[in-house]
Amino acid sequence: MKKGDRVTRERVVSVAARLFASRGFKKVTVREICRTAGVNVAAVNYHFGNKLGLYRGILEKAVEAMRETNEAARLAGEGRPPDQKLRAFVRVYVHRTVASRQHSWIQSLMSREIADRTAAIDLVVERVLRPRAAYLAGIVAEILHCASDDERVVRAVTCVQSQCLAFVPNPVSSRLHPDLGGTPDAVDALAEHITAFSLAGIRALRTGRAAARRPRARRRRTQGRVAGR
Repeated sequence: MKKGDRVTRERVVSVAARLFASRGFKKVTVREICRTAGVNVAAVNYHFGNKLGLYRGILEKAVEAMRETNEAARLAGEGRPPDQKLRAFVRVYVHRTVASRQHSWIQSLMSREIADRTAAIDLVVERVLRPRAAYLAGIVAEILHCASDDERVVRAVTCVQSQCLAFVPNPVSSRLHPDLGGTPDAVDALAEHITAFSLAGIRALRTGRAAARRPRARRRRTQGRVAGR
């Protein structure tokens, strides 16, 4: 690709990513993208085929960044006990999504895609969200000593991820938690809180299941004694 074409392509991607993240796929036009980028209106078709091709290319860029976060979290916990794996995952994820502003547009883009999805949503689910959930499910299942498709595991994974997402910068979280993410120490404290809260909840699920079994066992023994009288 010629240098001029590469520059034009990068300019279109940069502008389109910002516009799509701000207003969503349907409310942004090719003409607006090209006008804002200062390029010929035919640039989108030339480089990406059409608007959906451009949008998909931007989503792939976002997906790659999110996959890097997944991999960094996995490597941070490699070879550690399950509770330390969870702590490493939360810490890496929170630092990259709450503290870092480098990829802040990605969270806005994902919110737009979820609210007004396109055919590209499957790309995000299959390459980012499903692998992330599977990794967390393995950790939780190891803590609970059960299968990764156990209902408790599935729900616990959702709860862990929901806590992390609740603090991602957006118009709501910035109003509810205006001082969050100001310093690395504050982000570390948040990550530790999410981890401690999650681990306590997960362990309670394990002891709760055991406690639920004990009364049933006692009832069976009592019924047996009554029947033998």
